Amino acid sequence: MSRVGSKEINIPESVKINLQDGLISAEGPLGKLESKLNSQIEVIVEGQKITMKPKTDDKTLVSFWGLQRNLVNNLIIGVSEGFTKKLEMNGVGYRAALKGKTLELLLGYSHPINYDIPENITVTVDKQNNIEIKGPDKQLVGQIAAEIRNFREPEPYKGKGIKYADEYINRKEGKKK
Repeated sequence: MSRVGSKEINIPESVKINLQDGLISAEGPLGKLESKLNSQIEVIVEGQKITMKPKTDDKTLVSFWGLQRNLVNNLIIGVSEGFTKKLEMNGVGYRAALKGKTLELLLGYSHPINYDIPENITVTVDKQNNIEIKGPDKQLVGQIAAEIRNFREPEPYKGKGIKYADEYINRKEGKKK
């Protein structure tokens, strides 16, 4: 029995759910998202609640039950509230600037790095060092944050680089005399 899979999903008033041909789509104030459903997991929409249960007691199917529930829950949260990732830049001369739908990063290289921002994603830059990524798709927001962080990962001696706002960097001690 999956603890996560057996929980009900509450649907906000502003979100419309549509089940059709193994796809579930959610439409809300922040846009429309859809996801493929596992054919062995039964999805029941009753009023403003969604429940899921596996059709058989197969061990591998029960393990996908909680995953499927969380994917549908992320669709609903995404179109109603959205997801946010925050990045911080530490280092002398490290700056970020928005130029239309392009994020320009100065990270100590001999050239600026230009990152094209996809549709449905909004990026804001605060004080040239803080980057905030918002969007309805949790996977896409996390992927963009990881790609931007990957341009200059934080190093363990001085902490220079791009890190998540809630990330802790273990500092190493330098050389001793």
